[in-house]
Amino acid sequence: MRRVEKRLFALNDDIERLRRQVELTEGELNMHRHLADDAARDAAVYEGTERAESRMADKDVAALERALERSRRDLERAETKRLELLRRLDASR
Repeated sequence: MRRVEKRLFALNDDIERLRRQVELTEGELNMHRHLADDAARDAAVYEGTERAESRMADKDVAALERALERSRRDLERAETKRLELLRRLDASR
């Protein structure tokens, strides 16, 4: 098996892993958004620790949004690299 083909197989595995990572992060982000909404609602009604919990929930949401964006960028780069390798493979035949 040629080197380009081996790289394609490895890249396909990476793409599958990244797709799953994006999917899981999206699900976790949606859950944390709901938790942050609940915490903000509680903070509006109650005093004290609810406000601190609301701020922490907002920080969690922001961190997950950044992680999701990184995963999406990594996935896009991997898919672009795969297209390049496929073009090289096709050109060599």
